[in-house]
Amino acid sequence: MTSVITGDIIGSRKQKSNHWVEDLKKILSPFGKTPSEWEVYRGDEFQIEIKNPEDALLAAILVKAHLRAIKSDARMSIGFGDKTHHAEKISESNGAAFINSGELFETLKKQKVTLALRTGDSSFDEKMNLMLQLALTFMDSWLVQSAEFVALAIENPKLSQEEIGQKLGINQAAVSRRQKRAQFDLVMNLDRYFRTQIKQLAP
Repeated sequence: MTSVITGDIIGSRKQKSNHWVEDLKKILSPFGKTPSEWEVYRGDEFQIEIKNPEDALLAAILVKAHLRAIKSDARMSIGFGDKTHHAEKISESNGAAFINSGELFETLKKQKVTLALRTGDSSFDEKMNLMLQLALTFMDSWLVQSAEFVALAIENPKLSQEEIGQKLGINQAAVSRRQKRAQFDLVMNLDRYFRTQIKQLAP
């Protein structure tokens, strides 16, 4: 089983400059090689393959945090399943993971949600998507400072609050406040729960 994130930048047409395309490429580059593992296409759309499905949710949250930190955001769908066709470009690869991700992505605007997932197991999907919708009530309104904290904390899970503070140029008490404001502990609990559940689904 693999997982595929399909996304697009919200309101990209309204953004005056195109520097966010370069920002997006910077955000995606740690996910592997382009265009085989991630790709930006049609200007504001992107796709990422996360080979370990357990990491998929946190990867999407990380992309969201990086984008919110530059006052942007994305709509993203995460699809799970097999990969039957390996193309040079991820956008030309195929399999259930790609179909689940692509079909779900087309419904996001109508659903008015910025993040959802589909495994094909309807009871799993319903439960996880409800939890995601609840989490999005605060993730969709992360301000720059909260989003910066979230991105840094996800990328450096071993750092203490003091060490994170040094990187952000703030004291430990300020880090603690940002952590609370971002509801970061709740985000990590959601990720842990998702990992235990997706493990049980994996064939």
